[in-house]
Parts: sequence; structure tokens; C-alpha cells
Amino acid sequence: MDADSYREPLPDVRRWRRPPWASSRPTTRGFGDRFIPNRGDRMNMNIAEALLNIPRKDESTDEVSPSRAAYRKLLADTMLQGRTRVLSFSNRPCSPLKSSLEAPTPTHIQPTRKRRRIPQAPEKTLDAPDIVGDDRFNVLDWGNKNVLSIALDDKVYLWNATDGSTTELVTVPESYAPITSVSWAPDGRHIAIGQYNSIVELYDVTTKKLLRTLAGIHQGPVGSLAWNNNHLLTTGGPQGAIIDNDVRIQSNAVISYRGHDDVICSLKWSSCGKHLASGGADKLVNIWDVSRSSPLHRFSNHTSTVRAVAWCPFKDNLLASGGGETDRCIKFWNVSAGTCLKSVETGSEVCSLLWSKHERELLSSHGPEKNQIAVWKYPSMTKIAELTGHTSSVLYMTQSPDGCQVASASADETLKLWQINEKSTEKKAPKSPHVGPTNMYSYIR
Repeated sequence: MDADSYREPLPDVRRWRRPPWASSRPTTRGFGDRFIPNRGDRMNMNIAEALLNIPRKDESTDEVSPSRAAYRKLLADTMLQGRTRVLSFSNRPCSPLKSSLEAPTPTHIQPTRKRRRIPQAPEKTLDAPDIVGDDRFNVLDWGNKNVLSIALDDKVYLWNATDGSTTELVTVPESYAPITSVSWAPDGRHIAIGQYNSIVELYDVTTKKLLRTLAGIHQGPVGSLAWNNNHLLTTGGPQGAIIDNDVRIQSNAVISYRGHDDVICSLKWSSCGKHLASGGADKLVNIWDVSRSSPLHRFSNHTSTVRAVAWCPFKDNLLASGGGETDRCIKFWNVSAGTCLKSVETGSEVCSLLWSKHERELLSSHGPEKNQIAVWKYPSMTKIAELTGHTSSVLYMTQSPDGCQVASASADETLKLWQINEKSTEKKAPKSPHVGPTNMYSYIR
């Protein structure tokens, strides 16, 4: 049936007259202020539906080309779902279909980070017989060539973490024993060894040769060592003296820092090499500037021996320090302003501190009752892991060059290795060793 037969002629539009109720003259009869027409039978829904659904003559497939007909069929199948018009009367709207021409939507905008898991058991446990259990000493250090050094009474052993081999570096005379501190130079080839009789010796680990002996700088055990670069070694003694030693020259003692009254328990240089932090048995934390011999800041908030200090790797002016048996707090210092930012109660003495090289985290080792290693999220200081296994105070702790493993040693005569971060599979270009204007290879004598 032709669609034109449904069309009706438009009604005559006569000149509109103002209705009597729209007159401006007042009247007693009011019907409102709107004109609402009554179309009556002129609103025929059946005719409207037929006009929308019946195709027009120009849409007949007999009068269009095959390519246009194929396009209309594809359009109807993919977008109109078989309809010839977009608008039509129906009971319910149909669910839209995905066009095959659309690009697939990616399931993830960004790859989700794999949840990190810290193993609760040590990866490896090694024997450490005759290790000195004294909180004034520092007998464990991990060098940049991935070699771990540990002093056991009168001997220094080297454990190569790459191939697992162990070698003895040196045995000191009985009158020099025990060895009280070890510290690797930044080049990973030379090591300093502090002894009970106040002597400090420098060795080349590749040849196992003694390169230099520093004598007469302290009057007792040298319990703390810290390298500022490959030629400047800082030593801490029992009377509170801190000495900078230039190992290239004959008169090695170049700067003396005075600000402690008791044993120096910890020494750390900042990454920029301009500031030195020291903690002592006099409950003080001192910050030193390399250009002056008096403290830049003196912090006396701890109530016990300051056994550990550690500079933050991602914020140059942030220092963490740990208090001993009666203090049991980790404190954070802004060394630029000279203020204490936060103090956290840990529940037991703090023996050592390490900042993570991969995360914004701080590791602390502790004494009784748990003798644990705690992993803290900074700055919230939420404890995210607690590693137990030692049966005595975890006095010594150090981390591998890549920051993935941590080694801990205790008076229980064990050395434990903990996997803190997963090893990266990406290969990075090797970093050149930190050297100053000159290199220690040709200047130590």
C-alpha cells in the first residue's frame, strides 16, 4: 500500500481571533492564561508508526547500486540491528552491539604492580664462631664488589656473594686482638681494619697485602670506621675523639672533631660528603660539617647509647638514629633546621639502622626479647615485616650493593642473609667507583 494514501491534507489555517477571555478588558469569567489546543482525531498513532517503519521509495533496493545495498545491509546489521530507521516504536530498547570495526578496548591502562613479599625465614645461615658481641664495635660490612667481610676475634674473612666462596684475609697478632671494626672503601678493593690496640690497617683484598698502618691516632679500641671517599678515612675512638685520616700522606691525621665524652659507637658520612653523623655512649648525636671541627648540631634527645645512625638516600638532610636498651626509640632529624621530626618507640634496643635502596623503607635490628629485624614504611613508620631467627641481640647489619639482601650477625655466632627485595632482571650499565681528584690505587703507601 502506498504511504501517500495515509497522508491527509493540512487543515485550513484561518485568521486567528483574540478569544474573549484574552481581552484586556476585565471580566468575571477566567479560564487561565494559556491556550491549549484540542487536536482530537488528528493525533493518529497508527499512521505515525507506519510512516516511521515503512521504507521510502528511494530506499528500495531495486533502485540502488549493489555496493550501496551491501553498505546499508552492513549498517543495519551492525548498528541498527536490522532496522531501516534509527527511530522506531518498540516495546524496549535493544542492547547495543559492538561493531567489528571498533578497536578493542585495553583491559589495563597501566600494568598493576606485583605485590611484594618479604620472606620470613633467612635465605642462608652461616657460622660465625668467636664473633665479638660488643655494641661498641662494627665488625660486619658489605663492599661494592659484592664481597662481605666479617671479623671473628683475630681473623677477617671474606665471603664472595657471587660465587659463594670464603677466604681468610688476615690474622692479626694476639696482642692486637680482637678486631673491632671493618669498613670497605668505595672502590670495593681496599678495606680498613680497626683493632683493639688502637691500630688501623689498610689492605688490598685482591693481593691480600698490607698497604698502610695508621698508629697512634687513638688511645684504645677503634670501634667505628667511615670512608668519605677513596682516600679519606674517619675513625672513632674510646674517648670520644673522631679523626679524619688522609691515607695518601705520611701525616695521616688531618682533622680532629671534638664533641663526645665517651665511646664513639657509630659514624656515617652523608652521600654528598659534606656532613658526618656520629653517635656515642654519651647519648649524643652530633652533626659535623667537613669544614669545621665543632658540631654543627648536637642532639641530646636520646636517653641511652646511640648505637646506630643512617642517612636517608632520597632526602639529603634527613638522618635516622637509634637508641639503646633504656631508650628503644628511632628518631628522625632535619639536619638543615636542627630539629627532631619524629620519634618512634620500637619496644627494644635499636642496634643498627639501614635505609632501603629500592623503597621508602627503614630497616632496624633489635635486641631482646625478640632479637628481630623490623622493616618500617617511611614516613608513616608502619611495620610491614618482622624477621626473626637470631637468639641474641642483632648487633650488626649491612646490605648488598644492589640493596636486595641484608646480612645480620649476632652474638649467637651466626650470620644470616635475608632477601628483602627481589632482584631486578634488567641489566644496568656498571657505575664507575666513587673517586676524588686522585685515586687510592696509586697513592696508598
